[in-house]
Amino acid sequence: MTAANEANLLERVPARLFIDGEWTDAAGGRTFAVRDPATGQVIREIADASPEDGIRALDAAVAAQDAWAATAPRTRSEILRRAFDLVQEHKEDLALLMTLEMGKPLAEARGEVGYGGEFLRWFSEEAVRIAGRYGLNPEGTGRMIVSQRPVGPSFFITPWNFPLAMATRKIAPALAAGCTVVIKPPELTPLTTLFFTQLLVEAGVPAGVVNVVTTTTSADVSGPIIADPRLRKLSFTGSTPVGRKLIAQAAEGVLRVSMELGGNAPFVVFDDADLDKAVDGAILAKFRNIGQACTAANRFIVHAAVAEEFTRRVTERVTAMPVGRGTEDGVQIGPLIDDKAVAKATELVADAVSRGARVLTGGNSIDGPGTFYQPTVVAGVPAGSAILSEEIFGPVLAIATFTDEDEAVRLANDTEYGLVSYVFTQDLARGHRMIDRLETGMMGLNVGVVSNAAAPFGGVKQSGVGREGGLEGIHEYLSTKYTLIPVD
Repeated sequence: MTAANEANLLERVPARLFIDGEWTDAAGGRTFAVRDPATGQVIREIADASPEDGIRALDAAVAAQDAWAATAPRTRSEILRRAFDLVQEHKEDLALLMTLEMGKPLAEARGEVGYGGEFLRWFSEEAVRIAGRYGLNPEGTGRMIVSQRPVGPSFFITPWNFPLAMATRKIAPALAAGCTVVIKPPELTPLTTLFFTQLLVEAGVPAGVVNVVTTTTSADVSGPIIADPRLRKLSFTGSTPVGRKLIAQAAEGVLRVSMELGGNAPFVVFDDADLDKAVDGAILAKFRNIGQACTAANRFIVHAAVAEEFTRRVTERVTAMPVGRGTEDGVQIGPLIDDKAVAKATELVADAVSRGARVLTGGNSIDGPGTFYQPTVVAGVPAGSAILSEEIFGPVLAIATFTDEDEAVRLANDTEYGLVSYVFTQDLARGHRMIDRLETGMMGLNVGVVSNAAAPFGGVKQSGVGREGGLEGIHEYLSTKYTLIPVD
């Protein structure tokens, strides 16, 4: 990948806000810099929205709501399908853009284009399947009609770690259901959303249906939008502390909310596990996206009988991982998103070591340009270590041990979070017991990646409320209406 190719792509990314079908400057002409975390260099200057810009975007979404809700489901479906096709057509552009602004290896970025695009295709198909029901009431005195209506104008706050998929996972079901949208992309990785918005326009999304505000003052811009009585839906993906604050704000307007929050995923390996599959699954579950995923395995809970062999195998794999800029051939580990992420990984590993854990490979940041941290394995992590309770969000694999199933369940559930879990066992009955006993909204049984557009994504406990994807995803943007017609 040449510097000229990168520069050409970046020049084609819009640098302005998108409101009511027009690319527009922020109030006062304010801008901010987007940086490549692999080099620290500025790659684009883009508009920095004010609270007034946010309300302008909501004005546009409100004005477009009735017409978009009245648009035929087949028309909405075809627009989403064209958007899917355009995403595939621009696969290489989108992948490179994500690598430049977020740092993930190019091969993984291409995988995200495939995954993120599938939400457009899936919900293009769901748009024409929004169903109700009709029937006689039990008393025989009336006919009941149950119908589904769009919730209304929706506000989305997306995270930096999956710049395309987090946008499509929210926008696609909202548009399919007939809702208009204001989206605030992350300050660190806004370029992919801006490029994707161009594709939505090309696909035929009408003015005002999708509006984009980029900003460095997220709370200032988001607050007035959430407080506006015309808004009917809030969806956020990010940390649990921020999610709690947003839920509190949304309570004032009794908004429908979807919250996909923090994770602390257990990865449980039983003594009868196929270790080849377990190690492969561990590498995927931990190091996908450089470990910067809410679904990343955070705690490896391994039976004492196989812990030594499992640890040896994963350490060999991790030690061999190439580190570098994501555009370089063969790189598996790119940079972390910023200096704070590097500092957090460093602190968590140091805390575990101070309590008696052993670093088997890695364990340090990497000097030079960019925000790199070595792929790391830490074994013998004792109870009470911060690394077992805090989301790592980095390439650090932390191993603790257990001796029986009840202990494994206790350790796995010993967290306020409940997004996803991973279990490796060849005992089918045990696998079913773990499905029932683990307190998570998703589970991978003998697999290290669970995400799929056709499946409901979401957690329990403090990992959030609501689901994205699957048959359930579109219902987050629909309200149920019941009508009774008396029988003459």
